[in-house]
Formats: sequence, C-alpha cells, structure tokens
Amino acid sequence: MDLIHFRMVMPPSLTPPVVGLLASHDRVLNLVVVRAARVPDGDAVECDVAKGAANGVLEDLRGLGVDRAGAIAVDDVDMMFSRHADRLEAEQPGALVQAPLWASVEAHIRAGGTYPPSFYLFLVIAGIIGSVGIMTNSQILIVAAMVVGPEYNAITSIALGLDRRNRHRVREGTRALTAGFLLAIAVTLGFAALTRAFGMQSTAFELGLRPVSHLIDTPDFFSVAVAVLAGVVGIVSLAEARGSALLGVFISVTTIPAASDIAVSLAFADWGQARGSLLQLLLNVVILLIIGVLTLRLQRRLWRRAARRATARGRSAGGSGPS
Repeated sequence: MDLIHFRMVMPPSLTPPVVGLLASHDRVLNLVVVRAARVPDGDAVECDVAKGAANGVLEDLRGLGVDRAGAIAVDDVDMMFSRHADRLEAEQPGALVQAPLWASVEAHIRAGGTYPPSFYLFLVIAGIIGSVGIMTNSQILIVAAMVVGPEYNAITSIALGLDRRNRHRVREGTRALTAGFLLAIAVTLGFAALTRAFGMQSTAFELGLRPVSHLIDTPDFFSVAVAVLAGVVGIVSLAEARGSALLGVFISVTTIPAASDIAVSLAFADWGQARGSLLQLLLNVVILLIIGVLTLRLQRRLWRRAARRATARGRSAGGSGPS
C-alpha cells in the first residue's frame, strides 16, 4: 500500500486538536505522540496516511496552524508489513491510490528551480553539442544535447510561480533562463565561428544540405503541437513521479536545438535561419510556460474532484451496509 509518513512538532496547545483530527480519520494509522520534544520545544506527533488521503490531511493540519507554529515533515513509506494497512488498501477507492501529494510535487519543482553554476554550464555544453549535431547533420548529437539541457527545471519553476502568483520565483526563473540561453548562444556562437574559420563543418552542411537545421528553424503547426504535448507530458510526469531521461529529451526538443541553431546560423551569416530559430525558441518557451500553468491547475482540479467523488462513494457504500 502507498503510504505517506507525517512527522510533526508543535506546541502542546495544538496537540489535542491535531491528535483528535488524526485519530478520527479512517485513512490514518500508526499514530504516535511523544511529549516534550526539543528544538523547537513542544510535542512530536507521527503517523502514516494512505496516499490518497494525504492531501486532505495535510491541508487540515496546515489549517490548524501546525506548519506556522511548528513543523511538518513528509516522507514516502517504502515498505510496511501490516494487516491493518492491507485492509485499508483493499478499502481504498481506486481513484485515490495514485493521487499525487501536491505539496511534494511543488516541493520537487521548487528544488529544481535553483540555479547554481552547473545550470549554466550544462546549458552551454548542451548548446555546443547541439551545434556540432547541426553542423554535421547528426540527429544523435541533437538528442545528446537535449539530454544534457537543464532548462525545463527553470520553465516548471516559472510556471509554478505564475500559478501561485509568486513574483520572486517568476523573476528568478526568468532571469536564469534568459541569462542561461544568452550565455549558451554566445559561447556556441564562438565555437561555431571557430569551426567555420578552420573549415571543420561537414561538406553537406557547407553545400546547404541542412535537414537538421531546417527542421529547427521553421516554426509551424507541428512545432507548436510538439511544444503543447511536451508541456502536458512534463507536468503530468512530475505530478505522478514518472520523470526519465527520455522525458527530458522530449521536452528539450523544442528549446536547446533552437538555441544551438541561432548560434550556428549567426556564425555562418544565415540571418533568415537565425530569425527562424529565435522565433522557435521564444514560441516554444512561452507555450511550455502557458501549458505548464494550465496543466498544473487542471490536474489539481481533476484529482480533487476524483478524491471527492471516491470519498463520497466510499461513505455511501459504508453507510448502506448492515449496522
């Protein structure tokens, strides 16, 4: 059974209502109270909660002010042997079994929304690898560049900031994304210029046979469709913990290659392709942001509605049985 472990520290005055709330909940088990905790002073309360009920329990605890007066720590329970837990799993409405813990989803997005030097380094490296793929018409190297690119962390962080009206998060993410792409384009431009100066680009590229580049610098209906689908897949995978390297490739297909192509096109004085790639980059980042915000809100609403319906059905079934 999927369980979430809650560990709380609170002033003694909050302990009775919190214990009362948890003890009366039919999806809470293993409730433990430890008096006189230290740092901060107060009581420690721990319990395990069925994953589908964790969002409601956390919301109720925060409504009581536990997070403001004390602290709430949340962890996944990897394994538990309990007949009581098995019985709860059998009774758990199917719609709630895989319900995301939204506080955890948002915490994961916030953790990714930090921008150490490695964020910019990876963007630069991805840009250079992408430029080699463009100049050699190598789709494999384009995929390699997309794997390295870390930009989707910033995009989801901005989307969360827009959703939560957190101006600081939006400002920091926008600044990091802008500076990162400008730096990647500048360094990649220098690399592409050196490549051209020494004549190391492929013969086909020099002759104008540039299928990889033309795919990137011609934004159209299909590129918009891919950006929309990438935005949906990205947020859904974050919410349901299904992220993978292949997901990163799918999302980066709309961003890193465009940045690389801007630099290569500038180095080879192909202004039309540079404009097309710039439009592709801006268009796809904006689409990923809009779709990210909309998908976050829609997914949260759908899960809440499913939880309410499943809970109502469960109560109705429980009340219709013999007394």
